[in-house]
Amino acid sequence: MCGIVGYIGKRDVAPLLLEGLQRLEYRGYDSAGVVITGKSSELRTVKAKGRVRELESRIPKRFSGTTGIAHTRWATHGAPSDINAHPHLDADEKVAVVHNGIIDNASELRARLSAEGIVFVSETDTEVLAHLIARSAAETLEKKVSEALRSVEGTYGLAVLHQDFPGRIVVARNGSPVVLGIGEKEMFVASDVAALVAHTRQVVTLGDGEMATLKADDFRTYTTEGSQTTATPTTVEWEAESYDMGGHDTYMHKEIFEQAEAVDRVLRGRIDDRFATVHLGGLNLDAREARSVRRIKILGCGTSYHAGQIGAGLIEELARIPADAEPASEFRYRNPVVDPDTLYVAVSQSGETYDVLAAVQELKRKGARVLGVVNVVGSAIAREADGGTYVHAGPEVCVVSTKCFTNTVVAFALLALHLGRVRDLSVTDGKRIIEGLRRLPAQIEEILKTEPEIKQLAKAYADARSMLFIGRVRGYPVAREASLKLKEVSYIHAEAYPASELKHGPLALIDPSMPTVAIVPDDDLLEKNRAALEEIKARSGRILAVAHQEQEKADHTIVVPKNEAELDPILMGIPLQLFAYHTALALGRDIDKPRNLAKSVTVE
Repeated sequence: MCGIVGYIGKRDVAPLLLEGLQRLEYRGYDSAGVVITGKSSELRTVKAKGRVRELESRIPKRFSGTTGIAHTRWATHGAPSDINAHPHLDADEKVAVVHNGIIDNASELRARLSAEGIVFVSETDTEVLAHLIARSAAETLEKKVSEALRSVEGTYGLAVLHQDFPGRIVVARNGSPVVLGIGEKEMFVASDVAALVAHTRQVVTLGDGEMATLKADDFRTYTTEGSQTTATPTTVEWEAESYDMGGHDTYMHKEIFEQAEAVDRVLRGRIDDRFATVHLGGLNLDAREARSVRRIKILGCGTSYHAGQIGAGLIEELARIPADAEPASEFRYRNPVVDPDTLYVAVSQSGETYDVLAAVQELKRKGARVLGVVNVVGSAIAREADGGTYVHAGPEVCVVSTKCFTNTVVAFALLALHLGRVRDLSVTDGKRIIEGLRRLPAQIEEILKTEPEIKQLAKAYADARSMLFIGRVRGYPVAREASLKLKEVSYIHAEAYPASELKHGPLALIDPSMPTVAIVPDDDLLEKNRAALEEIKARSGRILAVAHQEQEKADHTIVVPKNEAELDPILMGIPLQLFAYHTALALGRDIDKPRNLAKSVTVE
């Protein structure tokens, strides 16, 4: 969850590390720290509870060096504090470690080290690593780190400095991302390319079980057992400007307004008008294999899970293949039956979500075919999967996902169309869906123009302590995602329910103080959705409808443009992103960095 950045070269390291931490702050922001070394090789450390700006204010004027590592934290072991902030040092302050992940056997290791006379100063699991490395009798830093890691159970992405081994940074990965940045007589390391792209776009992504040694003019990669590995740098698609706010007040606002362009990008070059289908070359699934699929299971967490629910509906409607979505975090713990005729689809914005990655690895172990739907090229899930598709949303910095959710659903529409045309979807329906997809960018722009009206509605509903979101069939996953957005960014309690289930319990909650947001598409369930609005209004409930036409029983209606019925969920969620944003703005929330959350969940 946390952010790591490191540098070795000739430049003054502290400003580079602080800049990198600021770009990674969305990965964790309850404390931060930095350790540097220069000609004397002595380690100098500064740590602070709070945001990176708090750390920056504590950096002394004379704090120069050419090698350093830094960290911004999302707390797991121990509350946010100066002491629990990374880097963590050994008792002699010769070893410094920054670490993402969780050491599962930390308690056992702490007890063993304490019995040997080690005094711990923090509550963290990471401090164990510093002491293990310091106590190793191995001759090189690489071997010391490797030996320490053999005692560890759990996940890690880490970087290590050692006073007795100047001029190098040793890094390692197991379940938490580590990316090397290759510069001109300088090297970088980070947990996300966002910290690197201002200085280099040539990167190497470590795989699980890999380590690397960085020197100013060289790097090498190897396994934790010491065997050399081959590392070929790749070029990052996005430039540093992609991570800037671009004149917007927040990243969330910027990313909401990037959606028309992002959707155009995911469609570009993929539509085949001749056969009324799409090309998804990365699937590695030929027509015969596609026709043999008997079921599709989609696995994701949070927003990706909701995108998967919409995707499952699209696949069933267009390809007529039974499909469903399930939280990846639950899937691997219920001893699921892995069917050779089932195609599994793993969904993750970062491509590093630990629960999804662990499910993919378990499925691969059991011989299943797995596709990945991810946003980050070269990510762990992209590498582990048999094939897949990138959603091309571009960098998403705000902790809450908006444009990546939309692009993921569009990617599922493309997958559903591809599978449908391989099977029984007619040319006429294929053309209909393609034309609908092509209309999406302009329709998104049309929705975004209604921001002033949505802003006023958000102010009108911001006093609610709780809100209910309802929808049926295609509308229900939209309601779930909109509910999640509101609670994430505004801290208003919200829950989603199928509109058809109101009579089976939730109607007990309806009163004037609890508004309902209703997803009411103009489809074959329109009258049934209107009946649900009647039930709510009869109990004096306030209603905000998202619909294709004004709803008589609603207090307010956000009207969205009509597309093909299968694609309407893509559009109906977008005004509710703006609704959540402006509700949070009215309440004075920290929109890009909501409390207790982080962008990439790389721990269990």
